Amino acid sequence: MGPERATIADLCALVVEDNQLRKLRDAQHVEWRYRAHIEPVLDSLLVSRFGSAQVRQYVAQRRSAGASDATINRELAIVRRGFRLGAQEDQPLVQRQPAISMLDEDNVRQGFLEQDQYERLLEELPPSLKALFVCGYHTGARKNELRRIRWEQVDAEAGLIRLSAGQTKGKKPRTLPIYGDMRRWLERQRESCPAGSVWVFHGTHNWPVGNHLKGWAEACERAGVPSLLFHDLRRSAVRNMKRAGIQDRVAMEISGHRTRSISTATTSWTWPTWRTPGSGWRSMPRSGSRNGRRSSGG
Repeated sequence: MGPERATIADLCALVVEDNQLRKLRDAQHVEWRYRAHIEPVLDSLLVSRFGSAQVRQYVAQRRSAGASDATINRELAIVRRGFRLGAQEDQPLVQRQPAISMLDEDNVRQGFLEQDQYERLLEELPPSLKALFVCGYHTGARKNELRRIRWEQVDAEAGLIRLSAGQTKGKKPRTLPIYGDMRRWLERQRESCPAGSVWVFHGTHNWPVGNHLKGWAEACERAGVPSLLFHDLRRSAVRNMKRAGIQDRVAMEISGHRTRSISTATTSWTWPTWRTPGSGWRSMPRSGSRNGRRSSGG
């Protein structure tokens, strides 16, 4: 196949194959992004006919569908990388690499999830997402860090969850405390875990729960927080920990934040105290259920 016959689908196939070969952590997500959004619009377009006009048309179409500029950038990055890989083939699939400029992104989000909103959303979420949500709200761990937790990493007796370097964005191991509502919901999660499943937050066919959190957006709408992203829980978790007297650096260590994007506060919390299961964590926010029960804490 030469550049005169190659299509955008051929280039994107190179990206998917390369991700799988290199065992990148987001390989499945990139393939899903291609199948869901790029394929229906650009799949059969000849590489030789792709240029700045097609980029503008794609951006306009995705914006009209409600996609954010950040999302569109992730999709265009797949196409751009496809052109680069296509040019590196023994028999190149492209004669030129068009300029695919990224859109400006406004990623600064100011929202926090208040306690009453947390309780409403917890009630509205489907059962498959409740425990994941609770752990995200309490620890600030990233969605994909939580999704990949196996039961062998959960030390209920010590009140800790140990993340390996391979599953954290920063490529450094971290330890998450089990406290507040977490213990109760982790116990429920274990009770509902299919036989033989190694994943704490399990989906179907012995896979982790899906990256796209089916039912999340609908639950957020019903709970009155329609624009909430799972990533927003990180900000709320750090604030909650600081309100409980946790040192800023310790809260950041738990959540995996690299920068002090949230205002710091003077506290007297110490690292050894964080290491002690249950010490101080009982003062953290906990939700109440309709029947008046509360978590026993960690």
